[in-house]
Amino acid sequence: MELITVNGLTMQFGQHRALDSVDFTVHSGVTGLVGANGAGKTTFMSIALGLRAPTAGSIRVLDLEPVADGAKLRSLVSYGPERNILPDEIPAVDFVKHLAEVRGIPRKEAKTRASDILWLVGLGEERFRPIGTMSTGQRQRVKLAQAIAADPKLVFLDEPTDGLDPLARDEVLTLIRQISEEYGIHVMISSHLLEEVEQICDNIVILNAGKLIASGQLDKLTGESTGLEIELVKVDDLPNAVGDVERALQQVGLTVLREPESMILRIPDGEPSLLQDLVRDAVADVGARLKRLEYRRRSLEDIILDVPS
Repeated sequence: MELITVNGLTMQFGQHRALDSVDFTVHSGVTGLVGANGAGKTTFMSIALGLRAPTAGSIRVLDLEPVADGAKLRSLVSYGPERNILPDEIPAVDFVKHLAEVRGIPRKEAKTRASDILWLVGLGEERFRPIGTMSTGQRQRVKLAQAIAADPKLVFLDEPTDGLDPLARDEVLTLIRQISEEYGIHVMISSHLLEEVEQICDNIVILNAGKLIASGQLDKLTGESTGLEIELVKVDDLPNAVGDVERALQQVGLTVLREPESMILRIPDGEPSLLQDLVRDAVADVGARLKRLEYRRRSLEDIILDVPS
């Protein structure tokens, strides 16, 4: 299912091009929108929500044009902002109920739904507390609760784990995955943390300085091997072990990459079983000791590091 289709999307602010002729398609599930600060993530979300029109190109969200079909689109999507814009003095349950009503849920149903959703996100016993008395992690859960209160088809979450410690971050990420799998709500999360995107996302969109770096299913983008990685044990009696193994492998016709100031070598290409035999022979011939021999999968970090600076 195609949730978002983008063609030649461009956004210009004066001399600054925040998005530069971007093309990609977002499919169902949880999608990570990844990039450093200034990559164009927030600009893209604002366009997808119909809050601003692009300078050029087109975008369709749930087969709707965000600006022209804004009213209909906003009944189907929701948004969890990065900034803390929650009202301090209002109890969480009243805030979530109010936003559900604003999005068209009848008052009685909105009241019930607000309580149920706050229980879902782990704030059932805290639901009557004023939001201003809650911790950062609890406020992030309130943002998530209000975003799903009206049962949207698609939710945009801008840095949903910002300011959280590792335990609280994992709990929020688990909730996001649960909402997608158990309630059928599609999610796009904006994040600069690669590990959290790899943890829960089905799809990925990577932006850098307004340009598209990569997009698609996460397992296909990161599933390919980057080669056989060899790590040797550092032994004082063999100070040149890495260089000796490197030369031995090159002598049998292999391309060998060496990580500076480390005990690691990498062979990017070759038949797996043959390579492993050749490596073990080379290590034994020079008297070195093998610490690790494994094939590495391509990671999101590898994809980003491959981008020319």
